[in-house]
Amino acid sequence: MTCPSPGPRPVADAHGRAGPVPSPGRPGTVPFEVEIRSDDLPGWLMPVLSAVTTVQPEQLSRFLPPETGGRPSAVLILFGEGAHGPELLLMERSTSLRTHAGQPSFPGGALDPEDGDPNGDGPLYAALREAEEETGLDPAGVQIFATLPALYIPVSGFVVTPVLGWWHRPTPVSPVDPAETARVFTVPVSALTDPANRVTVVHPSGYRGPAFTVDSALVWGFTAGLIDRLLHLAGWELPWDRGNLVPLGRQA
Repeated sequence: MTCPSPGPRPVADAHGRAGPVPSPGRPGTVPFEVEIRSDDLPGWLMPVLSAVTTVQPEQLSRFLPPETGGRPSAVLILFGEGAHGPELLLMERSTSLRTHAGQPSFPGGALDPEDGDPNGDGPLYAALREAEEETGLDPAGVQIFATLPALYIPVSGFVVTPVLGWWHRPTPVSPVDPAETARVFTVPVSALTDPANRVTVVHPSGYRGPAFTVDSALVWGFTAGLIDRLLHLAGWELPWDRGNLVPLGRQA
């Protein structure tokens, strides 16, 4: 299956398939109503939308949320369109952080009480708020078009809802707080589907999983697992050598 080709960038209008929900309305949070809308997406995103509307949690990860416990969190999987076609927004976490230090990841983090109901619209607000706080993007330029089932990250105890967005009006991005974010970058989907950039990482704990060597970064773990599954489910994945192993240091 070939990589998606870029198309015209649409501008969102005021109607959608889901009605607006109230904004938490406090200084520093997303200052507008958030809604899930799948209208006016570029054509190349249709395979992603089709896949996520029917995906089951077990198709994404073997780590599913426990019946009780876990810290509600959200990440923003943001698709844009750059000079090299469709792309994803990623950031690299600071090496001084206690968990996942130095790892490339999607913007995101734990829900604040002001974000709202973790089982309702809270993850939507949290994903946009965290992305703004970490990368400086303007959340008004993001159209949320779907969410994935909540997943679990055992090492940190996070119950994570992936929120998918279309960056219909991109704005400049860069680390807001260097103590939290080392850098912010976009990766073309064509680079992620390129078999030459795909490897399997091997952790000293015994963990093995898909990874990507892109933009001077090794993307692995939870983030790489989601990217891997989305490429597969959307039909964008190309055959790659799963025997190409890259060992991770004990500090990873």
